[in-house]
Amino acid sequence: MNSIDYDGCSVSFRLSTSFHRAGAAFAVAIALSFTALAQDSTRLRAPRPAFQGPIAERIRAADIADVGAAGAADPNTAQGPGPGPIGPGPGCNLFPAPPSVGTTVSLSYFGPPPSTTNQSLVGPVQLLKTGPVDTTKGTITIPLYLGHMKNGANVWYVLTDVDDSDVAASLGLNFSAKMTFMANAARTANLDPNGNLVFDKGTVDFSPIRSITPGPVGNEFPPTAFQPGAVGDKDYSPFVQIVNAGGVIYNAPIVAFGVNAVDINFPNGNVDYSKVHDQVVAIDPTNMTVTINLINGFSFGKPVWYMSMDTSIPLGAAIEHNTIAPLMAALHLGGDDTFSSPIERIFISTNGAHDCANPQRQGLSADLADGFRPNNVVGGIPTNALDYSPAWDAQLFEWTQDAINKGYRGQVREEFQILTFVQDGLITGPGGAPFASSKFSINCPIVQRLN
Repeated sequence: MNSIDYDGCSVSFRLSTSFHRAGAAFAVAIALSFTALAQDSTRLRAPRPAFQGPIAERIRAADIADVGAAGAADPNTAQGPGPGPIGPGPGCNLFPAPPSVGTTVSLSYFGPPPSTTNQSLVGPVQLLKTGPVDTTKGTITIPLYLGHMKNGANVWYVLTDVDDSDVAASLGLNFSAKMTFMANAARTANLDPNGNLVFDKGTVDFSPIRSITPGPVGNEFPPTAFQPGAVGDKDYSPFVQIVNAGGVIYNAPIVAFGVNAVDINFPNGNVDYSKVHDQVVAIDPTNMTVTINLINGFSFGKPVWYMSMDTSIPLGAAIEHNTIAPLMAALHLGGDDTFSSPIERIFISTNGAHDCANPQRQGLSADLADGFRPNNVVGGIPTNALDYSPAWDAQLFEWTQDAINKGYRGQVREEFQILTFVQDGLITGPGGAPFASSKFSINCPIVQRLN
């Protein structure tokens, strides 16, 4: 039995043979929108992109240099986002086939997917609508915002989610009612007279060099050593409550800190990851855009793409290529969908099948073996359910040796499928422990449902 200490919380693993406010909030949405307010308006104005017109006209993902391509370097020591979601085989690429496969007619004979009429029906749905998704590279280009600390230090950040539905609709963000219960794990900020956010606390150091030393072949998780590539201080959380705007809570991860525009001007890629978040593929402080890598996953059997921005523990941040956010540890975990719960669950295999050529590939050992992401399963997302939260309560699980020996281990894609396997004794917590919360969370804003 091996044990890793997560900031005071010990988790054991077995190395088997085979993680009245609405009005004020809406005013903030108007301030943050892309349309400039009238010059005589008395509303506060918040940071907005310094460009007019669609983002797609300002930055083309096709012009961005590839980052983290498979085989380019050791994925466990490479800096940056790692390989994107379009991998070399079915175990590392979840993009659905067209409906014309197996028919005698071309794709042009098919009508639009049902999701164009009702987003809850089958078909692709872009959920985060602040910029274009490049489906050939698996990236999204969204607005970049500039705020400041009280001492004047620059804070470059993005917006992905909010706890007010009208604000979400106005800005094209994801709505999460559960974020209302995140105040204890959110840093605070105020709008200044120019509508810029001034943050009270919470800094990030992007200079550390990310690295992971996997365990032995076939049992790469847990790793024997790890170092995240970005470290937030004790007051950092991606979640921000705007005190003088009705207390609305945003998901506003920091992507660069304490640097000037000239220091992070990488519009065509080749990013300096000692200054910028590892999931950034390109960043353009002139046109105020940032292109972010997307991650494969599933929600209720449907393939999805999401962003991975922050984790509450160092090991998670190292594996996820993201930022340690210690204040996220204040989130109440283990109470998914109960009153006042701020979280939704993410199910992470520790010992799933390996190899991108294997359509059953899944899990952390597979991730550490080849560098591609583990194909995690998330709970509810918009259009699938009402209980979405970008703060995912990690539920690490392990296939039992008996299940592996009998050939039952496969790629699971749905929350209640996993819970049924737990009930049937095929899946346990790590090291054979009872299945439960692994006591850490990950900030993973949902971006797109693929079908």
